[in-house]
Amino acid sequence: MAKPKRRYVCTECGSVTHRWQGQCADCGAWNTLTEEAPESVFTAKHDLSAGGRVIAFEALDTPTRPLVRQSSGIAELDRALGGGIVPGSAILMGGEPGIGKSTLLLQAAASVARGGGLAVYISGEEAAGQVRLRATRLGLADAPLKLASATSVRDILTTLADGPPPALVVIDSIQTMHSDMIEGAPGTVSQVRASAFELIRYAKENNVALVLVGHVTKDGSIAGPRVLEHMVDVVMSFEGERSHQYRILRALKNRFGAVDEIGVFAMEGQGLVEVGNPSMLFLTGRDEPVAGSAVFPALEGTRPVLVEIQALIVRLQSGATPRRAVVGWDSGRMAMLLAVLEARYGLNFSSAEVYLNVAGGYRLADPAADLAVAAALVSALADKPLPMRSVWFGEVSLSGEIRPVAHGNLRLKEAAKLGFDQATGPRSEASGEGPAKGGMRYAGLPGLAALVDRVMASA
Repeated sequence: MAKPKRRYVCTECGSVTHRWQGQCADCGAWNTLTEEAPESVFTAKHDLSAGGRVIAFEALDTPTRPLVRQSSGIAELDRALGGGIVPGSAILMGGEPGIGKSTLLLQAAASVARGGGLAVYISGEEAAGQVRLRATRLGLADAPLKLASATSVRDILTTLADGPPPALVVIDSIQTMHSDMIEGAPGTVSQVRASAFELIRYAKENNVALVLVGHVTKDGSIAGPRVLEHMVDVVMSFEGERSHQYRILRALKNRFGAVDEIGVFAMEGQGLVEVGNPSMLFLTGRDEPVAGSAVFPALEGTRPVLVEIQALIVRLQSGATPRRAVVGWDSGRMAMLLAVLEARYGLNFSSAEVYLNVAGGYRLADPAADLAVAAALVSALADKPLPMRSVWFGEVSLSGEIRPVAHGNLRLKEAAKLGFDQATGPRSEASGEGPAKGGMRYAGLPGLAALVDRVMASA
């Protein structure tokens, strides 16, 4: 009998090779080849061109019953999902250990069960007694939730088929599931792929909402084959620092809604609590202005969030190499802003250490934060505070021009609601100079030169 050949599958792109190597030849990723059990031999005698059933095609304008989303009972989770849980959808939720994935899904499943829906929570990492202990601590012990501890996909599907289809099934986690049709230990590429396929197929055929919890690697990506993210309908990331109170639920892929909506939670003793006004989490409640602090109205989907950007400049007396430390923002973008301020306007940052922090552990990816960061840096360098109740937003180009950004009026409305009365941003026809919405005084700047002059001339 011929010895089966070894196969190595890339967890990033799914390409297959019969020889291990450090770099994938197809996608170029390093250390992503994982050994997989060989598949059965396929010979030319197998002809798939006949013997199957005829597929019925449908027209695009065929009338169909509209999908009715089901509420999870948690408004912030529904917001991140695009309005609720779609029946028959497969949701993959990833996040670092201890961030609160199991807690959030246990609360959601209990809420669905309390609302009259049949909810099933299957844990492959904890015993049923451990999950019950957490439910008691969260005040969910009275919820009619079906709970089990299992890792065999065959046993799970057999149990689910022996009764009415549930409204929600939570699998915690997919890396612990095991299919007896595939060789290999739980968590391997072949096991994760096969287990997810069988569970997703059951969910599609029975119109059941399925939530799979996924482990993450050290760089924050979901562990296992990349094809797992292609198989599901929604990919969600639960973000935050365990040392901070807040958590952000973000949709990375959503076939039924936008991917730029977020849900904000706070971790408390009774579990995850929804945060209706997330801006208050990231603003410092101080009475006196401080140099190097600027408030930026960020936009996450349709939700404006005001965050505080803090900068600190430390002059060096010796010839040591100055440090550049950034927390919560792109370090490369800060280096670009420092270069623009030095090359275009003669500000000296090369002999000083520069520290930049986004308060509250928030992570910014909005390019509209450029102006707020520049204002904080210039304020820290001049040791002159910015106006107390002011916000700053705008994208900065390499020429020092302040470019317009999307949804400026929505940002201003949120700032005015929280008591801010001044706003500085790009000079555009949509905003212009003078009063803005909400009664705020708006100042449009053509470039960073006006910002530098304004901060340097302030008392």
